[in-house]
Amino acid sequence: VFALSGFLRVATGFDIGLSTKCVVIPTEMDMCHKIGYSEMRLPNLMGHTSMAEVILKSTTWQHLVHTECHPHVRTFLCSLFAPVCLDTFIHPCRSMCVAVRNSCAPVLTCHGHAWPDSLDCDRFPGDEDTCLASLTKEYKHLHKVLPKPACQACPAVEEFFTHKRVLEVFCDNNFAVKVKLSKKRTGFGHHEYNIECQVEFITQGSLLPYETQSMIQQWLLINENCTQTLAPTHRPMMYLLVGNIEEGVILINQVYRWQRKDSQLALATQKWRYHKCL
Repeated sequence: VFALSGFLRVATGFDIGLSTKCVVIPTEMDMCHKIGYSEMRLPNLMGHTSMAEVILKSTTWQHLVHTECHPHVRTFLCSLFAPVCLDTFIHPCRSMCVAVRNSCAPVLTCHGHAWPDSLDCDRFPGDEDTCLASLTKEYKHLHKVLPKPACQACPAVEEFFTHKRVLEVFCDNNFAVKVKLSKKRTGFGHHEYNIECQVEFITQGSLLPYETQSMIQQWLLINENCTQTLAPTHRPMMYLLVGNIEEGVILINQVYRWQRKDSQLALATQKWRYHKCL
C-alpha cells in the first residue's frame, strides 16, 4: 500500500515534464527511509539540484524528525526534500505545514533557531488542491494523545542527598525514570545520543511504562542542551530523572547521578513501594 495515499486530496496536478529525474533516496537521508517509496524527484521541492546538496540540507532536519514533535513531521519534510517519483509533484497542504509548524517551531526555538522562511506555510496550496493533507483529527481518534515534553532550563544534578529526601521528591512528582546516556559521533560533525530508559516507578496511572520511556527520550532530544550537559563524554552515564506531567506537558524537576557506590537512590526506589506520602 502506498504510504502517502491516505494524505492525498484528489484533484488535478500539474505536469513536471522532463525537467526532473527519478533517483534512489540515498542512505544518508535516514529520515526519508521506510516512508513507502524508495525513489525521489531531483531537483526537489526545495530547489536542490544535486544529491550532495539534498543530503547536506536534509541532515540538519533529521534531529527534529527524531523528536517526533508532530505525527506528520517526517511526511512533511520528506515530501519537500525527497518528493515521491510520480508524474506530478505532490506538495504538502498548507494545513499540514501549519500543524507541523505549530508543534515543531517551539522545538527549533529551544535549539536557538526560528522556523525558516523557506518553509513559510503560505507558499503551500490550500486543502482543495492536490496536496498531502494532515490527518491530525483522525490521528487523535486512532492514537492516545500523550503529554508533550517542554523546552526548559536544565535542572542541576543533585550531588548530596539522603534516601528520605529522595522519597520526599518522589511524593511531589509523577514519575522517576532511570536513564543511561551515551554520545557518539555521526557524519557532518554532529553528535547523536544513545538513550536507554527504564521506568523505576510511576504514579501517573493512565500511562504505561513504554509510553513514559518514549516521552523521556523525546524530552532529552528536545532539550539537547541538557543532554549535552549530562553526557559530556562518550562514556555511558546513568541518571535518575524525576518529573511531573502537568496539563499535558512533561517537566523534569530533579536529576540525580546514579552511581554504583551510592546506595541512597537504590534504597529510595526499593522503599517507594511501601512508602506513604504525607
